[in-house]
Amino acid sequence: MTPILDPRNGDIEDDASSTHQRSLLSLAGSLFAEISLPKLIAVWVVLLLIPALLLGAAPLLATAWAIAVWNKTADLLTEIWPALLLPPLALIGWFGGRRLLRAAESSFWSLNALAVQPIYVIFREGLRHLAEALLPSGLRPSWRAAVRSLSSAVSGIAICLLGFGVAALLWPATRWIGTIAGLATPHVVIPTLLANSLTLIAAYCAVAGLAWGIGDAVMAQPRDLPGFAPSAPGDRTWRVAHLSDIHTVGERYGFRIESGRAGPRGNERLQQALAQLNAIHAREPLDVVLITGDLTDAGRSAEWAEFFIALGEYPALAERIVAIPGNHDVNVVDRSSPARMDLPMSPTKRLRQLRTLSALERLQGDRLRVVDAGGVNLTLAERLRPHSAGITTFADTGSPRRLSRELSELWDAAFPMVLPPSTPDGLGIIALNSNAETHFSFTNALGLISADQAKRLRVATGQYPQACWIVALHHHVIEYPQKSKALSMRIGTALINGSWVIRQLQRLGGRAAVMHGHRHIDWIGQCGRLLIVSAPSPVMVMQEPSFYVHTLAIGTNGRLKLRQAERVVVAA
Repeated sequence: MTPILDPRNGDIEDDASSTHQRSLLSLAGSLFAEISLPKLIAVWVVLLLIPALLLGAAPLLATAWAIAVWNKTADLLTEIWPALLLPPLALIGWFGGRRLLRAAESSFWSLNALAVQPIYVIFREGLRHLAEALLPSGLRPSWRAAVRSLSSAVSGIAICLLGFGVAALLWPATRWIGTIAGLATPHVVIPTLLANSLTLIAAYCAVAGLAWGIGDAVMAQPRDLPGFAPSAPGDRTWRVAHLSDIHTVGERYGFRIESGRAGPRGNERLQQALAQLNAIHAREPLDVVLITGDLTDAGRSAEWAEFFIALGEYPALAERIVAIPGNHDVNVVDRSSPARMDLPMSPTKRLRQLRTLSALERLQGDRLRVVDAGGVNLTLAERLRPHSAGITTFADTGSPRRLSRELSELWDAAFPMVLPPSTPDGLGIIALNSNAETHFSFTNALGLISADQAKRLRVATGQYPQACWIVALHHHVIEYPQKSKALSMRIGTALINGSWVIRQLQRLGGRAAVMHGHRHIDWIGQCGRLLIVSAPSPVMVMQEPSFYVHTLAIGTNGRLKLRQAERVVVAA
């Protein structure tokens, strides 16, 4: 007997968190209705208010310390005994001042990454979206690139004028020279600290916005790949299967967050994709199976278990996998509610990161290496082994007391992971973590490449100066040269500092291909001499579920080439 409601088909509850089944207005309404105000206040205090106060206090603390040291030094002219106090005072000031300056610097860059740069991105992408909506569809690529450049320059100028305007309005309320006595009255000094902080941020935003706008305007703009490279004598080739956004769920009839009822249920399509991939490998062996993030739908233990069960049937594929984390693996707080958030001191965000790190160690721990001060040395497994007991204890208890400082820093220090080239002039893989440190389900899709990670990338590529590279990350590094359906896709899912990352990678131009996912759509192009490859999803419904098998070749001149790609449609 057929039931009135077939539970395998889902219902409106399965659409609750789907950004494709609900409008942004509907999602915003749910946020305001369901959000936890005490948590929101706590997050604002920890992530915004305290860093802002530290930043505003930095100049006052520095001048107060300098004045105190000067006064003690002046006393030496009339008295001898204070000289005995000067060395310990200088020592305390040196180490205490350095610690305060480091705290202020860290807070400044956190604000820069999660507050200042997004403002510029919103201006830039808003202008581009408006301009591209008004442009005729048949516009020449060169003209479209010129419009993108002009939008960047206009955005930078607008941010510059706005920033200096805000700084000028706040200037009368600021104070930059402090005394120890003056800092002892919090109710008086806190408004001054906030004014100082906002003025510094506004001034920095003005200067940085102009620099970013000019930098984005003069850089090479992305264009569709004009054609694939033909075969040539002497080419060395690698076959790379590129999958992304497989969104493994933990239930037999589970629905994915983004697609709701509109997408396929369970993991049957993933299993079919692996079966087709295994058949391809049997016909013509693959060198690498690259999965650029979102291996799971929400980073839950059951989802990772289902992923390894599905992969267990294909050991030949498993030993070739190189995977990186996506936002769904580490940043989704709750599958069913976009209004849920993590407190910064909550162990659940760290637990999702360590769970993902453990899964990556199981997949590639003996093959991929991490980067330290000495270069590319330890494997991921060797790097994690001293912390295995701490990771296990923390996963069992969830107690922040079990989370040592070293364990907290383990996630950031693990990236980039590097699969070194087999020969000095061969092909290697750099696996980046492009997920921003967000604590809110609604902002989980934002991306960021930290300056420290970019520095370690330079160390890794510098160790193999003749090699070519696949640079793998989850987020798209730059907007494709085509119209976007919605502005929210350009802003809410952006790699915040993507243009900066592109400029950092240009020194590898001709020797690197950037491969990513995140948007669930395919695009193959270039930015300057840098190849860029976006992967569709083999399970989602943004477009026909599929994946690609790419052939990368290194010619006799040492340059990386992309041959005709093989698109594989995943059978229903």
